[in-house]
Amino acid sequence: MNPKEIHLPRKIANQLLHLAQISPDAEICGLVSSKQGKVSHCYPVKNVANHPQQRFLLDASEQITAMAQMRELNEDLFAIYHSHPTAPAQPSIHDIALASYPEALHLIISLNTKGVLDMRSFKINQHTALEIPLIMGD
Repeated sequence: MNPKEIHLPRKIANQLLHLAQISPDAEICGLVSSKQGKVSHCYPVKNVANHPQQRFLLDASEQITAMAQMRELNEDLFAIYHSHPTAPAQPSIHDIALASYPEALHLIISLNTKGVLDMRSFKINQHTALEIPLIMGD
């Protein structure tokens, strides 16, 4: 079952947009947690991809640490985020092929539009991506 829209608190949205802005040449990535259905924390994770300008790969040890912190706080994995420094905010063929958490949303931040940061959310399951409207606010 897919939600009709996703509500992302402005604090988390601003944090994700800021992380993307300070890394304009390489994709940033990480996890977003929720608690009792409400988005709660952002967990930046180092991108260890061979070509971080065009791909992302979560550092395994940092991902494990973030997941452990979520468990300690009774949080759930809500989303996996990454940026596209030079591409639109939509999943690439590689993003879709490598998606391994069907229950999580995928938040993609694009720096491709001059002066405007674009963030969109997708549910990726069985090699298909479905966009879920993203509402940013409190």
